[in-house]
Amino acid sequence: MTNSEPQKRDYLRQAWLVIVLAFAYGGTLAGVHTTLAPRVEANKLQETLDVIPLLVAGAEKAGTETLAIEAADGRVERVYRTHDAAGKPNGWVLAASGQGFADKIEVLIGLDETLSVITGLYVLDQKETPGLGDYIREPMFQDRFRDKPADLPLTVVKSDPHASHEIAALSGATISSWSVCSIVNQAIARFREPILRQFRQDGARAGEP
Repeated sequence: MTNSEPQKRDYLRQAWLVIVLAFAYGGTLAGVHTTLAPRVEANKLQETLDVIPLLVAGAEKAGTETLAIEAADGRVERVYRTHDAAGKPNGWVLAASGQGFADKIEVLIGLDETLSVITGLYVLDQKETPGLGDYIREPMFQDRFRDKPADLPLTVVKSDPHASHEIAALSGATISSWSVCSIVNQAIARFREPILRQFRQDGARAGEP
């Protein structure tokens, strides 16, 4: 027996130990995620309903209607139709997500009843760089989307905006700023025409004798 053979067996034992520990750790993480996922989603839904009055002026939390809409890409997803205190529809809220600089960013987008103007933006979840990208959660950034057109793709600029569809980037966090802007553009592109088309048809049917 050579001196290398005991070393090989030792390496094999260590390798198997690492593999077993990796599977055990992965299984534990999966179990925790499975256990907590419903609670996390319930908390996000509650937070969504809580902020809807901030995203659409005059919207009542209790009057929020949850609808399943088939987006332009064929996927059916949840959107929120808002109503005022008299029960009249007055806007929409879209939930959307996409890749940020560090991880996934989740946002809520408020729109007026005709889906022509962005009425508010709220960052529901993010893990961007502390002190830089995470400022996307601050009102001073989110307010930059308010009253922007929903029928034109938004773009990020590093200087003061001069056009109606321009958004000023956060200093030192251009990628995070672009990420949020891209998420908003994609969500509106996916849902704006399908919602308008469906509710034009509903309105036409309602007016039939």
